[in-house]
Amino acid sequence: MKKSLLPLAIALAFNAAAANATAPATAAAKHVVLISVDGLHQNDLDWYVKNNPTSTLATLVAQGVEYNNAMTQFPSDSFPGMVGQVTGGNPHSTGIYYDVSYNRNLLAPGTTSCAGATPGTVVAFDESIDKNSSRIDAGQNIPNLYTNAPSNFSLISWLSSNPLTLINPANLPVDPSTCMPVYPHQYLQVNTIFEVAHSHGMRTAWSDKHPAYEILGGPSGKGISEYFTPEINSLISLTSSNDFTKDNLSTQLYDNLKVTAVVNWAQGQNHSGTAVVGTPAIYGMNFQSVSTAQKLNTSSYTDPATGSVMQNGLGGYVKDASTGAMMPGPVLTGALNFVDQSIGKIVKAVDANTVVIVSAKHGQSPVNRADLTLINDGDMNAALDAAWNAAHPGANGLIANSMDDDGVLLWLKDTSAEATTFAKNFLFNYSGTGVGSDSNGNPTSKPFTNTGLAAVYAGADAAQFLNVPANDPRAPDVVGVAKTGSVFAGGHLSKIAEHGGNNVNDRHVPILVWGAGIASGKVVKAPVATPQIAPTILKVLGLNVNTLQAVKMEKTAVLPGLN
Repeated sequence: MKKSLLPLAIALAFNAAAANATAPATAAAKHVVLISVDGLHQNDLDWYVKNNPTSTLATLVAQGVEYNNAMTQFPSDSFPGMVGQVTGGNPHSTGIYYDVSYNRNLLAPGTTSCAGATPGTVVAFDESIDKNSSRIDAGQNIPNLYTNAPSNFSLISWLSSNPLTLINPANLPVDPSTCMPVYPHQYLQVNTIFEVAHSHGMRTAWSDKHPAYEILGGPSGKGISEYFTPEINSLISLTSSNDFTKDNLSTQLYDNLKVTAVVNWAQGQNHSGTAVVGTPAIYGMNFQSVSTAQKLNTSSYTDPATGSVMQNGLGGYVKDASTGAMMPGPVLTGALNFVDQSIGKIVKAVDANTVVIVSAKHGQSPVNRADLTLINDGDMNAALDAAWNAAHPGANGLIANSMDDDGVLLWLKDTSAEATTFAKNFLFNYSGTGVGSDSNGNPTSKPFTNTGLAAVYAGADAAQFLNVPANDPRAPDVVGVAKTGSVFAGGHLSKIAEHGGNNVNDRHVPILVWGAGIASGKVVKAPVATPQIAPTILKVLGLNVNTLQAVKMEKTAVLPGLN
């Protein structure tokens, strides 16, 4: 569609759905589109709507219900974040703490002789379980896909709709009771909205950044009728070392492939647009473009005034010269424009019986790059292991697994009170020099103390903080809550923000609900949480919210004020 006609087309779609909103408040919608704009803060939405009053996002706010005091769960990682939105549960119920975690009851990948094998293994449900994570088709080997890449990436439409075919079982943890690999969906402890819809004969579909997101189909593995899961951490060209996250325009190229799939679903087709299968009752996708724009130090971007591609723009946020407040810089502004226009395409494609929900799996921290302190987590972990070995001759380190983005999660080989206290004390006393950034994106030296942490919970305190029983086989033994700006990475200026932590900018995300039967122009200021999206979706579809196990366990409420 020509750019000049897009606002009119969006307005017509909004008006069609608004006409349907005169139906009784208890009427069920037929379709729900769930969209996660990974990294999007509530402040980003506020800024964008104020500065782009005719945008799609501004129209959604004006004609829907906005929840401006919404928080995602902790840890604020993509994997538990998306799982929470489709189960209604937090990690203590779902069992999902991170995309890479640890389980004391499972066996290492590749174990074939389970009798007598010692349990305890890293559980990785990220790109590492793909058959080939270097390829955007995750190893399906679609012919000619990389010929003249990226011009031939339209061929990714032939990607299998069953991500199980894209996962290498040899890379999965092993269940000692069956000596069989554990797929992501089998690891999830509660059911999902997709399973509930499927049990009522409804079609469902989902697009996300790794085949590992087949976890969203629920423990049965049957909740999602059709997936589209191109691998984001794959190479943009087989002759390049860069994946789709290393430049924001590459991320937009990647996200646009998923937008095409969602538009096809909205129009009643399969993800490739080659067959009419009926519009799913629940479908959607995640965007990565805002997230990489927040994390990249510099990147190419599209100048909104000229449409020209510019090089080496600053990622993240810059200071507004007139107010002194932080505002999106050129790369992030370009990403927000791209996401807004993409959501516009989806809204144009939906029918009047559809509800659209926009939120985020996580935010990102820090917002001000002046706060950034990159701490080398490899050095930190090595120092902790060395200190433990020195105090315990003959020991082979203390850390079983470490996840450190903008917080610290440690699973220990020894879970005794002595060991957890040792780790806590070490973190509080570890100091050094990290890497910061000046306003032009140049690296600077930044000293840190207390491992850049504001608080550390260990042992029983960590279990209480995470709301799990002591010695939970999945939960970390040590939780470090970062000071604002602390990011754990390598020894150079590789990124300027991360997520996973408990900072307000990691967790304060928007929730927008718009469409059939939804109130218009309402702002709900009451505190809400992203797991409330799950029962809300079932409610608007006329399904029983208490069929979600996590909703019953946690008493997760439907979002208030929908009508």
